[in-house]
Amino acid sequence: MTKTILDLAREQREAIIKPANDVVAAAEAEGRGITDDELAKVREAKSAAETIDARIAELSDLAERNARAAKSFPTISVRNEPKTYEKRGQHSHARDLIMATTTNDPTAWERLRRHAAEVRVETRDITRTDGAGGEFVPPLWLVDMFGDFPRAGRVVANLCRQMPLPPGTDSINLPRITTGPQVAMQTADNAAVQETDMVTATVTAPVVTVAGQQDVAIQLVDQSPLAGGFDQLIYGQLLADYERILGTQILNGSGSSGQVRGILNTTGINAVTFTQASPTLPLLYVPLAQAVNGVESNSFLPCTAIVSHPRRWNWAASGLDTQNRPLIVPTAGGPYNAAAVDRVGTAGNGFRGEALGVSWYTDATMPTTVSTNQDPIVIGNFDQAFLFEGDVRTRVLPDVLSGNLTIRFQLYRYVAFTAGVRPTAFSAITGTGVAAPSGF
Repeated sequence: MTKTILDLAREQREAIIKPANDVVAAAEAEGRGITDDELAKVREAKSAAETIDARIAELSDLAERNARAAKSFPTISVRNEPKTYEKRGQHSHARDLIMATTTNDPTAWERLRRHAAEVRVETRDITRTDGAGGEFVPPLWLVDMFGDFPRAGRVVANLCRQMPLPPGTDSINLPRITTGPQVAMQTADNAAVQETDMVTATVTAPVVTVAGQQDVAIQLVDQSPLAGGFDQLIYGQLLADYERILGTQILNGSGSSGQVRGILNTTGINAVTFTQASPTLPLLYVPLAQAVNGVESNSFLPCTAIVSHPRRWNWAASGLDTQNRPLIVPTAGGPYNAAAVDRVGTAGNGFRGEALGVSWYTDATMPTTVSTNQDPIVIGNFDQAFLFEGDVRTRVLPDVLSGNLTIRFQLYRYVAFTAGVRPTAFSAITGTGVAAPSGF
């Protein structure tokens, strides 16, 4: 039997409250009181259950109203029901938000609740369930579709270790061992055994906010024939720029003024200087090998990716040997003793090929202004770059500029990032050899 949203909510509540009940039952069976840690867990479970109880009550009320409404209509079998908000559908997510929050329109509220259920249960995409905030999640197709203004994507962000941002904190602390315990050969029976005390430290990743907004005349919302497509125009642009700024922060964030600390500004990464007034791909090959060696020799981890600006890869791909043959060749050409291999053969960001047995990616968010005009090359084990992302949140504020009949659309997301747990897992190639190449 197909489970309803209400069934799933009840199962979720049971899964949360059962461990707490087991803790209490175990304490009673052992004839002891509950410890502070156990009490904290019970209270946490109770708080979570109360939130779900409110949702269950709301869903139960909705189910009762749907059941009463169903008695008034003939039975209809629907095999493929359309989503509440579709790209060219008749309903607008933005318009419903405005109608619900300004006039308390019950039909608008109903569509928003239905959309929240679709996103949370059917598509299982980005959601926000704090209080009644689930109704304000943007339609799924807004996340998948972007506006026409070109922006760099999130190539380097997708290479990092991605984890959900824990709620209720403004920083994430990651433990780090700076000096490990050691062993040594015992010099003789009953002789002293090597003892080296472990030294630890903490790497803190502050939780920062990435946010953007757009003020729009209310006439565009009221009169626009785009319906749901108008939502795409606003949120699509904001989402696209979030991806751009995220990549910029991961690579080159300063760590101050509300920014995360990017890889290039992390203390302790391996630095390789490529000094060359007239660089060529063969000359770059040695710094690349030195950067890979720095990662493997100092962190004892394999490199998972090379990341550069697209212009650096395309410059390298233009290199020719003395017979005017390309040094980077496509796999279809049966490469032999090639400096690198072009696995894709198409322009754009993302995976491009391999060098030194390491996958090479291009990301246009790589800075091109280091030391005036340099675009560094980052090599490393990106599993050691920790990226925590919260849910995308959206707001429509009709009151803040109501005197001008203007509506403010906002999108924001909480993010934390650090590459400082094992900084030697990364190398950066800088120097005059990676200055802006002529023609690129």
